Amino acid sequence: MKKRGQNKIDKILEIPKEVYTNVPKIVITGFDEMIIENFKGILEYEEFFVQINTYVGVININGYGLTLENMTNDDIKVKGKIESIDIERTLDE
Repeated sequence: MKKRGQNKIDKILEIPKEVYTNVPKIVITGFDEMIIENFKGILEYEEFFVQINTYVGVININGYGLTLENMTNDDIKVKGKIESIDIERTLDE
């Protein structure tokens, strides 16, 4: 019941889902930059491969010259020549 009421309030106030849940938000700018919000941690980091854990799965980023910038507790920026992105869902959302 509480969740149902919460959804109605969120719709009325137009609050984005990623603000009140742990669902990741991925923003890609061109082929050279992406920002991931609501991440849990970095599983693997190489110049050509980055693996980031989120609350609903794992994001794999392949490319060249990849670097991690502007990391906070909530978001991370990946820069470099991004070639591909693969998402492995671990939870049903």
